[in-house]
Amino acid sequence: MLERIQKILSAHGVASRREAERMILAGRVTVGGIAAVLGQSAEVGVDEIAVDGMPLASKEALVYIKLYKPRGYVTTMSDERGRKTVRSLVSDAGVRVYPVGRLDINSEGLLLMTNDGEFANMVMHPSYCKVKTYEVTVDGDASASVARMRRPMEIDGHQVHAASVKMIRRTDGGGVFRIAISEGRNRQIRKMCEQCGLRTLSLKRISIGTVTLGSLKSGQWKHLTEDERQSLVEIR
Repeated sequence: MLERIQKILSAHGVASRREAERMILAGRVTVGGIAAVLGQSAEVGVDEIAVDGMPLASKEALVYIKLYKPRGYVTTMSDERGRKTVRSLVSDAGVRVYPVGRLDINSEGLLLMTNDGEFANMVMHPSYCKVKTYEVTVDGDASASVARMRRPMEIDGHQVHAASVKMIRRTDGGGVFRIAISEGRNRQIRKMCEQCGLRTLSLKRISIGTVTLGSLKSGQWKHLTEDERQSLVEIR
């Protein structure tokens, strides 16, 4: 059966579909020894598909992981600046898995990883978008900022609105919020806090939809249960 090459690469755990498209555009993918083009189709088992000169391996078992990403790790599989990556934390997973979405280097908490490109695309698609909840420690007048945090605000030209904002406790010089969002724009919570005159000291993602960190400690991972996996691909 003919399928788009980026879909084939994604289904075989080579990369997400979006990353596969970039690999094709970079000339890293060939079909029958000829550089593939974006939009091209091929048939697994009939056409000789290769990435960086290496033939496409047999499809691996699909793996779904939740990882407690520590601070100081970048959410990529390699880093040209030599920083620590989440890849090293899941090296014992048995297969190569890729992050679903991102957490910035100074944030910690729940990160999903998989070799199932279709699953990754579904989780990140707006139709399946799950509310993500964070615990955020800030410096500044936290009590006075609660009402402002609950109102819509503009971030990088887009209007965003937290699904919920709750102040858990006060601290010396600040406080701890529990903030839930659904948009997930780049550094959204840090920028929301900044607009309210607050400095983010720490940020931890504690859940995506109904999937939580549970008993995971920093740097640990475990396989998603089937119920957890299914909950992530249910249309909201």
